Amino acid sequence: MRKPELAAAVADRTGLTREKASEVITAFTDQISAAAARGEDVTLIGFGTFNIRSRDARDGRNPQTGATIRIPASKTVGFKAGKALKEQVT
Repeated sequence: MRKPELAAAVADRTGLTREKASEVITAFTDQISAAAARGEDVTLIGFGTFNIRSRDARDGRNPQTGATIRIPASKTVGFKAGKALKEQVT
């Protein structure tokens, strides 16, 4: 499901226009992104938790040449599904 399809589904369920539902979805994702940029977790009870995960620096290999390269430390966003979401999927 892409954003326009999600906006249409939210609009149908809430009675909002598709444009207003799209604005709500954009505001929602902007707030999650802003919290992640600050290093904060975002927990939606029953749905899941978005959190920042740190990866240590490590050695890797260039698959074309086989040369060893140093992969720098990095941060990424992780998601852990909540109980209710897990139950709906299984």
